[in-house]
Amino acid sequence: MLETVRRLRNAGVLGLNERNADFIMRLNPRHYYPRVDDKVLTKKLAIEAGMAVPELYGVIDHQGDVRKFAEIVEDRESFVIKPAQGSGGDGIIVIVSRTKRKKDTFRTAGGLLITTAELEHHISNIVSGQYSLSGGKDVALIEYCVQFDPLFEHVSYQGVPDIRVIVYRGYPVMAMVRLPTRSSDGKANLHQGAVGAGIDMSTGMTLSGVLGNDVVDEHPDTGALIAGLKIPQWDFILQSSARGLEVTELGYLGVDMVIDRNLGPLILEMNARPGLNIQIANGIGISGRTRRIDEIYNADDDPVERARISRIEFAAERQESLPLDDTN
Repeated sequence: MLETVRRLRNAGVLGLNERNADFIMRLNPRHYYPRVDDKVLTKKLAIEAGMAVPELYGVIDHQGDVRKFAEIVEDRESFVIKPAQGSGGDGIIVIVSRTKRKKDTFRTAGGLLITTAELEHHISNIVSGQYSLSGGKDVALIEYCVQFDPLFEHVSYQGVPDIRVIVYRGYPVMAMVRLPTRSSDGKANLHQGAVGAGIDMSTGMTLSGVLGNDVVDEHPDTGALIAGLKIPQWDFILQSSARGLEVTELGYLGVDMVIDRNLGPLILEMNARPGLNIQIANGIGISGRTRRIDEIYNADDDPVERARISRIEFAAERQESLPLDDTN
């Protein structure tokens, strides 16, 4: 056990207890949590800050308003339903099309058919708090369904990949792209079976991926190579992520973005308790990078400068000896 701890520490791996005590408790005041835990508020703050987000079609916050759902999506072929206070992708339904024969029947990203009545029942469950972090009443959001960039066509199964950037004291320090798979039901969620691929902070190029605790070179469903993809508008993505500090006032933050084929990068959500699997995806621990930020930190640096510094400081440095099964 002591040998494992030593190896992890030498590899610069940030553990769960250290993350909670030294990062989250120290840098993330709890009274700011609603800014990221409530997706309605997150979207409002992002818009006020001039950040691009998926369009919000409607909000349902009372059981009596569930019947308004059909009216909200009446002219929509695709949309997403999500709980405002959910986490880990739970409660999210992605509708990609409306069936031609039956106007009240839709097709999900996973290929399943679902009726308006079934979606209304799901929304009712959201409002009742079934997916809420607090367990209390929640709000259902109906918003624009992102159309993924053709870049990801061969390394994604049905769903839309997203990019997670860890931001420490306003500086992006590590990033990965999460690629949906058949086993993740088209969702970009590592815990549900998506592939995570590290990203070279300097170039925006993807590295090899991880599936569970296994390093993989190919997407499990398509067989396409994961490494070597150039993420478009990488400077803009890093700058937008860095601006998360000003929007949330949280010093340790996960910023999730998607790249729409027509609209470009969009802020999907932010997270005050980002997970640690990003270290596995990059094959290196995050602690060395956060220590470097502590050394060079300048309170006068704006988001553009912080993003520029991160590109210079954190070029890819994979460490294949990283103990993959001990980082959670």
